[in-house]
Amino acid sequence: MANDPRQNEAQVALILGPDSTHLESLISHLMSSSNDQRSQAESLFNLCKQSRPESLLLGLAHLLHTAPKPETRTMSAILLRRHLTRHHDSFLWPLLSPAARSSLHSVLLSSLQQEPIKSISKKLCDTISELAAAILPDDPSAWPNLLPLLFQWVTSPEPRLQEVSLLIFAQLAHYIGQTLLPQLSTLHSVFLRCLHSSTPSDVRIAALAASINFIQCLTSSSDRDRFQDLLPLMMQTLTEALNSGQEAVAQEALELLIELAGTEPRFLRRQIVDVVGSMLQVAEAEALEEGTRHLAIEFVVTLAEARERAPGMMRKLPQFVRKLFGVSLNLVLDIEDDPAWHAAVDEEEDAGETSNYAFGQECLDRLSIALGGNTIVPVASELLPTYLSAPEWQKHHAALIALAQIAEGCSKVMIKNLEQVLSMILNSFHDPHPRVRWAAINAIGQLSTDLGPDLQVKFHHLVLPALAGAMDDFQNPRVQAHAASAVLNFTENCTPDILTPYLDGIVSKLLVLLQNGKQMVQEGALTALASVADSSQEQFQKYYDAVMPYLKAILVNANDKSNRMLRAKAMECISLVGMAVGKEKFRDDAKQVMDVLMSLQQSQLDADDPTASYMLQAWARLCKCLGQDFLPYMGFVMPPLIQSAQLKPDVTITSADSDTEFDEDDDSIETITLGDKRIGIKTSVLEEKATACNMLCCYADELKEGFFPWIDQVAFTLVPLLKFYFHEEVRKAAVSAMPELLSSAKSAVEKGQSQGRDETYIKQLSDYIIPSLVEALHKEPEVEICASMLDALNECIQVSGPHLDEKQVRSIVDEIKQVLTASSTRKHERAERAKEEDFDAEERELLKEENEQEEDLFDQVGDCLGTLIKTFRTSFLPFFDELSSYITPMFGKDKTSEERRIAICIFDDVAEHCRETALKYYDSFLPFLLEACNDEYPDVRQAAVYGVGVCAEFGGSVFKPLVGEALSRLDTVIRHPNAQLPDNVMAYDNAVSALGKICQFHRDSINATQVVPAWLSCLPIKGDLIEAKVVHDQLCSMVERSDRELIGPNNQYLPKIVAVFAEVLCAGTDLATEQTVSRMINLLRQLQQTLPPSTLASTWSSLQPQQQLALQSILSS
Repeated sequence: MANDPRQNEAQVALILGPDSTHLESLISHLMSSSNDQRSQAESLFNLCKQSRPESLLLGLAHLLHTAPKPETRTMSAILLRRHLTRHHDSFLWPLLSPAARSSLHSVLLSSLQQEPIKSISKKLCDTISELAAAILPDDPSAWPNLLPLLFQWVTSPEPRLQEVSLLIFAQLAHYIGQTLLPQLSTLHSVFLRCLHSSTPSDVRIAALAASINFIQCLTSSSDRDRFQDLLPLMMQTLTEALNSGQEAVAQEALELLIELAGTEPRFLRRQIVDVVGSMLQVAEAEALEEGTRHLAIEFVVTLAEARERAPGMMRKLPQFVRKLFGVSLNLVLDIEDDPAWHAAVDEEEDAGETSNYAFGQECLDRLSIALGGNTIVPVASELLPTYLSAPEWQKHHAALIALAQIAEGCSKVMIKNLEQVLSMILNSFHDPHPRVRWAAINAIGQLSTDLGPDLQVKFHHLVLPALAGAMDDFQNPRVQAHAASAVLNFTENCTPDILTPYLDGIVSKLLVLLQNGKQMVQEGALTALASVADSSQEQFQKYYDAVMPYLKAILVNANDKSNRMLRAKAMECISLVGMAVGKEKFRDDAKQVMDVLMSLQQSQLDADDPTASYMLQAWARLCKCLGQDFLPYMGFVMPPLIQSAQLKPDVTITSADSDTEFDEDDDSIETITLGDKRIGIKTSVLEEKATACNMLCCYADELKEGFFPWIDQVAFTLVPLLKFYFHEEVRKAAVSAMPELLSSAKSAVEKGQSQGRDETYIKQLSDYIIPSLVEALHKEPEVEICASMLDALNECIQVSGPHLDEKQVRSIVDEIKQVLTASSTRKHERAERAKEEDFDAEERELLKEENEQEEDLFDQVGDCLGTLIKTFRTSFLPFFDELSSYITPMFGKDKTSEERRIAICIFDDVAEHCRETALKYYDSFLPFLLEACNDEYPDVRQAAVYGVGVCAEFGGSVFKPLVGEALSRLDTVIRHPNAQLPDNVMAYDNAVSALGKICQFHRDSINATQVVPAWLSCLPIKGDLIEAKVVHDQLCSMVERSDRELIGPNNQYLPKIVAVFAEVLCAGTDLATEQTVSRMINLLRQLQQTLPPSTLASTWSSLQPQQQLALQSILSS
C-alpha cells in the first residue's frame, strides 16, 4: 500500500463517504483468506480509525441496518464491540461527540430490534452490554433510554425481544446490579414469568442466566431470599428440557446452575434436598448423553467443593454422598480391554480408558478432598468390598482405582484403617486379569505417596515383597514396569534402615528388568533404581560396581529417537547413584559420564527431546556430588542453563467469553482465567524454566564463593521472576536463590575470590535484591510463598543487614505491617465461616490447617523482626514503636499460642539487644511476660521465662520491684511434677537459667541462702544446649570466686557441685564450651589439693561409680 498521505486521505474519504459499499468491501477483505488482502485491509481500517474514528463507528453501525450479507453484519457487530469495550486497547467512545454517541445508542438498539438472525442479535447484545458496562457505572444517565426500553421489551409479547433483553440484563448484572436494586420487585416478577414452562426454551435459558447473575450480585441475604421462589422454576427449566429431548438446552441450563453452585451455594440451601436429588437422577439416567450426565455430576461436586461459602452443607446429606460416590464409581467401570494396552507401547498408557472413566476418576479425587475421610471412608468401605467380590474384572479394577483416587483427601482416616485397606489391595496382586493387577500396583504407588511414611514404617514387610513378586510378571511387561514405578513411590518416603534388608532382592530384580527388551520396563527399572539409591544413600555402595556398567552402557548406546527417554532416565539414575555413594566411589566414572553429557549438549537436540531437561538436573546433582571439583565444568553448564531459566512463557490470550476454546484435555496447555482474559500456557516450557531456576539455586548453594563469576547474570535472570505469576515453582526457586546469591558474594569477598570486588559490590547486589523481594512480597497471592519470601528476606538481612539504609528498612517494616493486616483479615473471614449453620468437625479440621499456614507466616515475621533488631539494635527502636500496635494485640488471650510466643520473642530480642534503651518498654511488656511464664503451652513458657532472664540481666532497678513475682513464677515452672518431660524440658531449662540470672544480678533482693542452693539443685540442665553452656559457665565463675551461698556452710554443697561438674564433663562439649570444660578441670584439681582428705573422700563417695571412673581418667590425663 502506498504511503502517500494525500492518497491515504482520499482512500479514507471514499471508505467513510456516503456510499457504504466501500466500507462493506473493506470489511469483507478483513475476513479474506488471503494474507495480503487481509493485512492491506487491516492497515486501511487502522488508518480510518486514527484519522476519523467517529465516522468509522457510525459507518459500522449503519451497516448493521443496511448490509445485506449476514457475515458483514456479524463482523460489524464484532468490530463495534471491540472499539466500545472499556478494557480494550482501542476504546474509542471518549473520542465521540455527544451527537455521535446519541446516534450510536439509537442505531444499536434499533438494529437489535430488527435483526432476524439469532447469532447476529446475540453479537449485538454483547456489543450493547459492553458499551453499557463501560459507561453506566460512572453515570447511570449516560444512556437514558436503555433500561426503559429493556423493561419494555422484556414484557412484550414477542419472545425474540424478551430473549435479547434478558441476555443484556444477564451481562449487565455484574456492572449495574446495585443501580437496579430499586427495580428488584419488577425484575423478580419478570424472571418469574419468563422462567414459566409456557415460555419458549430460548427465553427461559436467557431468564435463567439473568436471574442467576442477579442473585450473584445481591449482597444482602434478605434480597437473595426474595428470589428463593425462582429456584423450583430454574430446576424445571432443566427437567422440562430433558423431558422434551432438548439436551443442548439442558446443558446450557446445567452450566448456568453450576456457576450458581460455585458462587452462591447458600442460595440452594433451603431446597438442597430437591435440587441435589434431581441432579443425581439426571446423573443416573443412562439414556441421556454423556455430556449431560457429566454436567449434573459436576454440579453436585461443585456444591461439595463450595467450602468457603457453604462449609459442611453437603456432609449433612449422607444419602446423597453415597449416591454420588456410587455414580462416580460406576463411571470408572467404563473401560475396555484394549490389546494396545497389553502390547506395552509407551504411548498407549491409557488405552481402553473412556471419557467416562477419566471423569469418574476426577470426581472421586475431588469429592474426597472436598468432603474428607470421615464422610467418604464409611461410604467407600461399604461399596468397594462388593465391587471386589463381583465376578467382573472391571469392578475389581474400579475399586482399586477408587482407593488410589480417594487416598489424598482421606489420608488421615485411611491411615487409621491401613491394615484393612492394604489387605484389599494386596489380595488383588493375584487377580487373574493383568489390568486389575496393574490397578493394585497403582494403588500401592499412590498410597505410598499419600499415606507415607506410616505405610512404609508399618507395612514394608508386606508391600516390598509383593512389588518384588510383581516384577516377575514377564507375560505382562506393563505390569512389571508399573511395579518398578511403585517401588519409586514407596522408596521416596522411606528411610535407609527400612530399605536395607530388601536391597539385595530389589536391586537384583531391577537389574534383570534393565536388560528387558521392552523400553517401558527398562525406563521403569531406571527410575526405581534411582530412587532406591537416593533413599538408601551409602548403603547402595555395595551394588555400585554391578549397576554402574549397565547404566553407562544405556547412556552411551541409547541414541535412536525412540530411545531418547531411556537415555534421559539413565542420566537421572547415574547422577542419583553418584550422589548416594559419594565422591570417592563415583569419581572415576564421573569424568566419563560428564564427557558424554558434554558431547550430548553440543549436539543439536530436537525441541521435544526430554534429554535437555534431564541433563539440567543431572549436571546439578553431579555438582552436589563433586563439590568444588565441579568448578571446571561450570563454564560449560551455565550458558544453556541460564537460557532455559530465561525462557519466555508460550502464552495465548483470549477473552474469557470468546468462542476460541482451548482443548480442555490437552495436558500440555494450562489455562488460567484472569479477570476477563483467558490465558493458555504451554506447560513444558514452564516446567523446563522452573527446573532451570531450581538448578541455579543448587549451584549457588553448593559452590558458595566458587559461584561468584555467575552471580550478576543469575541475579538479573532470577530477580524479575520473583513476580512470575504463571508458575509457582519458578517463583519459589527465584525466592530461594536470593539469599544464596548474597551469601556467595559475601563469601567470595571475604575469601578474596571476588575478582577484585569489595564490600561495595555486596551493597549493590543487596540494593538490587532486597527491595525487589519486598515488592514481590507485597504482590504475592499465595500464603505459603509469602512465608518463603519472608524466610528468604530474613536470610538476606542476616547476610547484608549492615548495608541496608533507613529507606530500605522502612519499606521492610511497612511490608511486615501489610502482611500482618492481610493475615488477620483472612483469619477473620475464616472465623466468619465457622459461624455458618452447617459448619462441622471436618470443616474445623480444615480451618485449623489453613490457620497453621498463617502461623508459619507469623513465625517468619518474628524471625525477620528478630534479625532487624539484632542488626540495628537501638536504631531500630523507632520502627519497633510503630509496630507495637501490631504486636501488643498478639499477647491477647484470644490469640493462638504461636502468636503469643512470637510476640514474646520479639520483646525478648528488644530487651536483649537494646539493653538500657529498652527499659522504657518494661512497664508495658513485662506483665504479659510474667503471666505467660505459666501459660499452658510449653513453647510460650519457654519464650517468657527466657525473657524474664534477659530482663533480670539488663533491667537493673527497673526489674528490681518485680523480683518477688518473677521468683514465684519461675518456681512454679521448675517445681511442676512434669517439668522434665520432653515437651516441657526447654521451658524448665530456661527457667533455671533465668533463676541463675536473678541470683547473679539481684542477690540483694532475694533470700540467697535459700534461692542459690535451690538453683544449684536443678543443675546440670541438658535439654537446651545453648542455655546449658551459659548456666554451667555461670556455675564455674561462682565456684572460682568461692561464692559463699553456693558452697554453703562447711562446704555443705560441694559434693553437689562436683557431681554437676562430673556430669557436664562426661558429656564432652555438649553441655559446656571447651573453655568452661578446662576451667572445671582446673577447679577440680585445685579442690583435690586444697580440701581436707576427709571432705574429699566424702565428696568422692557421693558420685556414681562410672562418674568416679570418668573423673579419675579426666583428672589424670
